[in-house]
Amino acid sequence: MGQGFSRVVLAVVLAVAAGSAAAQAPQVVTYKTAGEQALSAHLFAPSDVAARPRPAILMFHGGGWVAGEPAWTYPAARRMQAQGLVAIPIEYRLSGETATPADALSDACDAFAWLRAHAAELGVDPQRVAGYGVSAGGHLVAAAGLGGCAEGIKGPDLLLLWSPALDLAQDGWVRRLLGGADPATISPLSLAARGGPPAVIVQGAADTLTPARGAQAFCAALVQANGACDLHLYPSLGHLLTRNLDNQESDFDPDPVARADGEARLDAFLVAHGYGSKP
Repeated sequence: MGQGFSRVVLAVVLAVAAGSAAAQAPQVVTYKTAGEQALSAHLFAPSDVAARPRPAILMFHGGGWVAGEPAWTYPAARRMQAQGLVAIPIEYRLSGETATPADALSDACDAFAWLRAHAAELGVDPQRVAGYGVSAGGHLVAAAGLGGCAEGIKGPDLLLLWSPALDLAQDGWVRRLLGGADPATISPLSLAARGGPPAVIVQGAADTLTPARGAQAFCAALVQANGACDLHLYPSLGHLLTRNLDNQESDFDPDPVARADGEARLDAFLVAHGYGSKP
């Protein structure tokens, strides 16, 4: 990427610092090319990013590994940008004829490697890189943080997980997407025994897509491995904190009070670990 990438990052910094209207939208750059597919990173930088290295957070949308786009995490990215983080929603390969959840995990790992390799240009502190993942995106963040990346690639230093898919070992849907391969090899719960970075989880207690028992077992495994895990369960709410328990795959009706509380829990977690401040 070289000088061209540096010019793009400089343009981001100047636009945000100037407070222009264009700065309200992210700057989109390519972090990886997989075959013929260019995968994008969407940069939300705070206004003083050029003054000193800032903590960063890579953000991964949900969608069952087969749907979704980086824009789904834009609202959370803007909230974290306001707290002083460089927030970066990430595009990853969706499962289909040629890609699988294992490929998506490879993309997530490469995104963390790309960020650290370009930390100076981005104004990022490479020692403070968090990961935020929703549902299937939570799987990618957690697996990357627990040693699921190729040798030499470091995943996130903090895990922020919203209704995450953590227990994949017996998941028939994931097995089909993997073409019959064993999901346990990329399951965060299977990886948790080795320990990992501090984690915070926001989870509906009545979630039928990514059941709360997976989050509970994941947290217990991390703690047993001398790690830290804060689990926040919300009674009578389903996937993504929906109040519509009969249909948790679509027609979401998130409880606004629980959602606000969950966001506050994530914000407090970041502040406690030196990553942000209240806007």
